[in-house]
Amino acid sequence: MYVRVNFVMLRRLGLLISCVCLVLLALPAGAAVSSADSEAAALTLFNRHIVTLQATQSGLSAAGRVERARRRFLALDDTDLLKPLSVSPLPSVPAGLLLSVGEKPLFALLAADLDPEDRVDLAQAMDRARLRVKDAIAARNAQSQSTTLLRGLAISAACVFVWLLAFLVATRLHGYFDRQVLQHMEPESADAVPQIHALTYLRLAGYRLAATGVWLMVVIATYLAALGALMAFPWTEPWGQELGSFVYTLGGWLVAGTLGAVPGLLTIAVIMFVARSIQDVLNLLFKHVQSGQLRIPFLHIETLGATRRLFSVLIWGLALAVAYPFLPGSGSDAFKGLSVMFGLMLTLGSTGVVTQWMSGLVVVYSRSLKRGDFVAVNGVEGVVSEVGTLAVKIVNLRNEEITLPNSVLTGNPIHNYSKLAGLEGTMISTRITIGYDTPWRQVHAMLILAAEKTPGIRREPKPFVYQRGLSDFYVEYEVFAHIDQPLRRIPILSAMLAAIQDEFNTHGVQIMSPNFVAQPPQAVFVPPDKWHEAPAAPPAR
Repeated sequence: MYVRVNFVMLRRLGLLISCVCLVLLALPAGAAVSSADSEAAALTLFNRHIVTLQATQSGLSAAGRVERARRRFLALDDTDLLKPLSVSPLPSVPAGLLLSVGEKPLFALLAADLDPEDRVDLAQAMDRARLRVKDAIAARNAQSQSTTLLRGLAISAACVFVWLLAFLVATRLHGYFDRQVLQHMEPESADAVPQIHALTYLRLAGYRLAATGVWLMVVIATYLAALGALMAFPWTEPWGQELGSFVYTLGGWLVAGTLGAVPGLLTIAVIMFVARSIQDVLNLLFKHVQSGQLRIPFLHIETLGATRRLFSVLIWGLALAVAYPFLPGSGSDAFKGLSVMFGLMLTLGSTGVVTQWMSGLVVVYSRSLKRGDFVAVNGVEGVVSEVGTLAVKIVNLRNEEITLPNSVLTGNPIHNYSKLAGLEGTMISTRITIGYDTPWRQVHAMLILAAEKTPGIRREPKPFVYQRGLSDFYVEYEVFAHIDQPLRRIPILSAMLAAIQDEFNTHGVQIMSPNFVAQPPQAVFVPPDKWHEAPAAPPAR
């Protein structure tokens, strides 16, 4: 584990150093590219920018003039570098000045080389170039001294040592924070269950933030070490200055952007506060309606949850629409691209979702069912366990959870056996056909007695019987009873059918109504002494 962690750390270190090197290489490369793209050429001596030449002199282009000045500078010996700089008029060109080191010419500056936007004359431009050449000569002289080289090496070694120390400290701290995260997320033993509380989440977030801050510390240490090593040598000092200027400009841009975003963020905070306050008021209103303390005609208990969600979506949608222009960078191309992407995703992928959502609103606001109702929809029969935004879940009599999309509910009849039950419970019924030779009053009485003897059927309200039809060969009866457990509808109905058979057999009444030619001489029924013939179990004593 320790070797793997160090390998990861070294890989990250290599990536970080590579990025820093690319930035450093890009700093001087930018000027070279920009000068190559135009006719002008930048004169750089000892890694320091002196002046930009644009005109042609005696058939020599600006780039040729820059190359000639560089060769002349490199040809200067130590004695020449100690001589003073002099500026004299260019003999062959009236609007031109010549810069020389001692008696040796270095380069000429023409009036055509000046940029009109700089608003400086030829003498001022040459004086500025002279000071820069003087700085380049001083840096070259300092670079040739052994004390300067030793001092630079010592400073570079100190920067590397401090950076390594910071990296080692960061590695240890990062490992400590990782161990703390694992300790809070994993139980002490395999059988233990970790206890997660709100304070634990805050600690985890703090450890994650601290681990990120550790790598930020490494980035800062890398920048300071690179800056110190570059500034230690006269040759690389301009690169250090450009690096420091780049970071300073970047930091200023970040600070200015942050301060500029403060008014917009405050406006967003006010908008969110108002939206939250409105939602709190509506939640309190819905709470009073749900508890029965307040009655509003268009608000029903069954639709209260959906109405609360609709109002929440409406409130926060309006708040987001109003707050969007105040988001930092909301007018940037990145935000525009995200808006186009999300719009395309919603257009292509939300058709089915919107259909189910609208169907769900129809189901909820039609109050056709609610949680706990015993329903039958599209061949599925059971108790509603959840009424969701996109689908309804039903637990059938086999204790199976079946999910029905809302579009299925709106496209098929919903048989709700509980909606009108009230305090009387869910109703069950069964039909039976008995011949005309049996008095209907006797049939009514036997069906009611059988229903009353069935376990699970309520005694109040009492079972009752209707005659549903007078056919050619029999009378059709239907017995109704109330139950309190909708999920046990099938077992209770089965027990009631068995009780009906026992009751009719007890009184010698046949439950046989076929299409026949002649009535048998004796009644067709099962006497009580034959009820428990094998393989039936004997009655309990």
